[in-house]
Amino acid sequence: MKVLAADIGGTKTLLQIADWGENTPQVLAEQRYLSGDYSSFDDLLRTFLTETSSTGNGLRGACFAVAGVVTQGVATATNLPWRLDATHLEATFELPQVVLINDFTAIGYGIEGLTPDDFAILQSGKPEAAAPQAVIGAGTGLGQALLVWQEQTGHYQVLPTEGGHVDFAPQGKLQIALLTYLSRQLDHVSYERVLSGGGLVTLYHFLKETSGMAESPALKKALSEGDQAAAISRSALEHGDPLAGQALDLLVQIYGAQAGNLALACLPRGGLFVAGGIAPKILERLQAGGFMEAFLSKGRLSELMQQIPVKVILESKVGLLGASRLAMRLAYEQL
Repeated sequence: MKVLAADIGGTKTLLQIADWGENTPQVLAEQRYLSGDYSSFDDLLRTFLTETSSTGNGLRGACFAVAGVVTQGVATATNLPWRLDATHLEATFELPQVVLINDFTAIGYGIEGLTPDDFAILQSGKPEAAAPQAVIGAGTGLGQALLVWQEQTGHYQVLPTEGGHVDFAPQGKLQIALLTYLSRQLDHVSYERVLSGGGLVTLYHFLKETSGMAESPALKKALSEGDQAAAISRSALEHGDPLAGQALDLLVQIYGAQAGNLALACLPRGGLFVAGGIAPKILERLQAGGFMEAFLSKGRLSELMQQIPVKVILESKVGLLGASRLAMRLAYEQL
């Protein structure tokens, strides 16, 4: 069963053709592209299919995961000027079936295909079989999804959300000052504004302007030359930069608090999974305690929070795996 899958993010897009056997895919072709290099997904997909023309024949279906809102077969990317239409893609590229899903929906479907080595455990908790699960992940944006067990299929159904855009709820004087700072610049301060790659940059500039701490010349130079979030994270983790370290610690605390908010909203006794591009890169900071301290700090319900398993997903292609897995399932349903 040969299918086409894509994981479309604001920074990068992964495309893959896989041939599924019995619940196991054989990857026939896979490419990574910088999303910003293409004016539309059509242009990118055309490039990929041209480059892989020898393996692209006989496709039975396609599933494209998009970092954005998906409604009735149309997806609008949140951090890209792209609009995808399933019907248009089927006709333009002669694909038998195209399904568009949210990128965190894809991550949810990909979890089933992971192994224990693909996770780092932050809290073992008391996992319950067939109980709800949840996913949260910071990267270019902030994504969240819910997973609900379906007895008739023997699989989890993934429910997408836009929970990353809920109101930022500060904890403590520093975060209250952060909200005040951002409210002068933004009409709506959501968690994504402070819990993402761009959010880390925002936290750094907030602390630089309000803490009185001096910016190191080396980091100032790095910020002017490339990926600012990566420069801040690297300076904190590898060089011990105090200002960058405080910004990263603040992000970790906010991350843990919002993961806890998500857990309270759906009680994922089957596990809460931390996904996205940032978590694996700052794993040592997540394991240092600030994340779980904020996660558990829920007043009268702190004891309940201790029962929820919390794991970091280490496999960077989990979204691509999930999109491919769903394309396979839907293609089999058409037989």
